[in-house]
Amino acid sequence: MPNNKTNEIRIGVYTCHCGGNISDVINCEKVAKELEKFPNVVVSRTDESMCSDIGQSLIEDDIREKGINRVVIGACAPSLHEQTFRGTLSRAGLNPYLYYHVGLREQDSWVHKNNCEGATDKAIRLMATGIGKARLLDPLSPIQLKAERHALVIGGGIAGIKSAYDIARRGLKVTLIEKSPFLGGRVAQLDTLFPTDEKARDTLQDLIQKITAHPNITIITQAEVTRVSGYVGDFHIQIQQNSRGVDDLNAEDIMAASQQSVPNEFDYGLTTRKVIYRPYSNCYPNTPAVDWENYDGKPLMVNGEEIILKNQPSTKDFHVGAIVVATGFDPYEPRQGEFGYGEIPEVITLPTLIRHLDSHKKGAELTWNGHSVRDIALLHCVGSREIEGIDAPHEDGMVNNYCSRVCCTANLHMANTLKENYPEINIYDLYEDIRTYGRGHEIFYQDALSQMVRFLRFHGDDRPNVKKADPADTHPVLVDVRDHLSNGKELEIPVDLVVLAVGMIPRDIDQLVKMLKISRGNDRFLAEVHPKLRPVETAVPGIVLAGTAQGPMNVQESCAAASAAAAKVSALLSQGKVELEPFVAQVDLDKCQGTGSCVEVCAYEDAIALQEMTINNQVVKRAVVSPANCTGCGNCVSACPSEAIEVQGWTIPQYEAMLDAIALDLDELMEVA
Repeated sequence: MPNNKTNEIRIGVYTCHCGGNISDVINCEKVAKELEKFPNVVVSRTDESMCSDIGQSLIEDDIREKGINRVVIGACAPSLHEQTFRGTLSRAGLNPYLYYHVGLREQDSWVHKNNCEGATDKAIRLMATGIGKARLLDPLSPIQLKAERHALVIGGGIAGIKSAYDIARRGLKVTLIEKSPFLGGRVAQLDTLFPTDEKARDTLQDLIQKITAHPNITIITQAEVTRVSGYVGDFHIQIQQNSRGVDDLNAEDIMAASQQSVPNEFDYGLTTRKVIYRPYSNCYPNTPAVDWENYDGKPLMVNGEEIILKNQPSTKDFHVGAIVVATGFDPYEPRQGEFGYGEIPEVITLPTLIRHLDSHKKGAELTWNGHSVRDIALLHCVGSREIEGIDAPHEDGMVNNYCSRVCCTANLHMANTLKENYPEINIYDLYEDIRTYGRGHEIFYQDALSQMVRFLRFHGDDRPNVKKADPADTHPVLVDVRDHLSNGKELEIPVDLVVLAVGMIPRDIDQLVKMLKISRGNDRFLAEVHPKLRPVETAVPGIVLAGTAQGPMNVQESCAAASAAAAKVSALLSQGKVELEPFVAQVDLDKCQGTGSCVEVCAYEDAIALQEMTINNQVVKRAVVSPANCTGCGNCVSACPSEAIEVQGWTIPQYEAMLDAIALDLDELMEVA
């Protein structure tokens, strides 16, 4: 290794071809040749793929052999490979924060495809800004915080249950809370799961038995989060839990005495239930619960004694290191009159039909609304793939323009189930596109074809029209559709039942979203940081997503996402400490005057505050940063009148050096160099 004084800046510059994404537009060799003329640049190289093992080895070798102590890389977006190259520096024995990443692909080659010469000049200028900053980089250390080896899982559906179990079996404590009185979520309402056709409740019961038997898991039903504070490793959580209203000793007598009935939401209103209820047999907990929202408060006569049931909510506080959000989804509820829904009794949703068949006596004739069902129309994409300007917006002013992904296979699964149990029924499948994307899902389409399900294709801007038939007609409903499988032929189909394959919509959890400070995506589901690199993490460290809270998924995908969330939580908390990025505000106490301007502009709770301290035998107030809550946004830097605050890794002198480089013309830049 060459003689390398500790204060000598030795920069290695690396320009990536990015497999042609950059080099097809930018002359990378010219960029590298020009950059090697800059002061402090010891080596300037190119490679077909700097993120590859070969590319990273080039950097590691230069650090060891040439004494490189600063690295500038021009490649794709930093969000893709910043962590990759930090690891490269660490393996070579260099502080991983002595590196700056220039996004040449997104900021240059992709936006200047028709101007190769200009793109090359711009690349030189962008890389020059990186060199300017690199000269002023200081070694940084991650922020280390103590972490509670305890996770909170919000949601008791299959994703929450699976996540809780996977976390617990890695040796961490888990508290699982569920808003309703019973576990299971939407899966409990299903009959079988595709593509395996296993019984949904059998799968659910197997998981529930595992978590109820696990000593690391505490289950709290009828509970909601009411307050959240703290940060990754040390979240302070308060929940409120409603009382069950009955216990195992008196539950059966009280249920028998109760006469108040309400529509059964578990069966989508097809049946009624008592206000003291179990949603299904073998549910967990098996103790009934009082539906406090609908309970009329009237006294009950139980064994000759008058009893008035009372809800006595209680609060509980926890310290947890991480939070899994598994709050699930809601099925889309069609608008009044949408495809005749709510106006024609024979128009129902697919979830409603699933519940109807579950309670239907095997072998009996299929009936609905008091008449036989001989012809059924299954209609895809209801509440999904809506088109702005054609479909009316919802209450939030938006349309559901996303695909709910699982509806197509669910519809075909239902068609095959109907054909197997009621082979005499004629089924018409009306679709815009069929997206049986999952492994083994295409077989449902093939089976439906072989069982003579009749497919008709419509366009999204010309959807079928469902109308009530004349009472004298042979069928109660008529469906008008322009079928593009038969060159746009207009058809009128008489049916006994229209089934709407409704999509998934995000839950109304705005209060929870606000408390957790997490974000929604354009589809209003909860948003991850990056769909490929950080697929279950939110922008808030320590808060991860599981299942359909994040977007439409089938049961297999929900469980896979739950396991991914559990793996992320386990990796985060298993050592009893967490590491955070060091790019946070830092106060120079000698310059700070304690004006409080920084506190006023800070948008993050407890990130910065004025504290009393003794300096030179005087009690003064100075700004103090809580690194765990600081995001490094820089608001405080701009507000401080005495310039006493800097963001580590993004200091004002570093910015100025970058601005000096990018503001100069290319000829001037080369003269300065």
